[in-house]
Amino acid sequence: MKSKPKVAIVMGSDSDLETMKEALRALDEFGVPSDTLIISAHRSPDDAARFAKAARKRGIEVIIAGAGGAAHLAGVIASHTTLPVIGVPMETKELKGIDSLFSTVQMPSGVPVATVTIGKTGAKNAAYLAVQILSLKDKSLVKMLDEFKKTLVAGVRSKNTALGKGCCC
Repeated sequence: MKSKPKVAIVMGSDSDLETMKEALRALDEFGVPSDTLIISAHRSPDDAARFAKAARKRGIEVIIAGAGGAAHLAGVIASHTTLPVIGVPMETKELKGIDSLFSTVQMPSGVPVATVTIGKTGAKNAAYLAVQILSLKDKSLVKMLDEFKKTLVAGVRSKNTALGKGCCC
């Protein structure tokens, strides 16, 4: 039986699912249980409010919200909860996601949304940030994060070696 989710991944549309799967995969790497939902800030605003208000009671500790276009989902969720909310701007056809980025990052005082980069890299980084937040209480995640950072360093160094270069420092 799967553990109770600690992170909720919400998206405004099923068209966002392919991008948000990156967050799900990254959370799975760290063994962090999550839940994935489609909730629209515009088409089902009552559902968005109910979800956000009940998230803490369900055991959710961090919410990752991805949306494109107007990208109000993260802000709507953040307005109804005191949990950390991480916004993932979706890439859009018209403006390549810059519209989503501006919508996600421009929040009024008192309604914070941590905002990551546009698209799949943003979804991954949202998950990594969620793991870092969870690691404040879960020390087993600290060790996993340390190992993860070491793999990032090793990857860069191996590419440098492939160029015939030694360590730069």
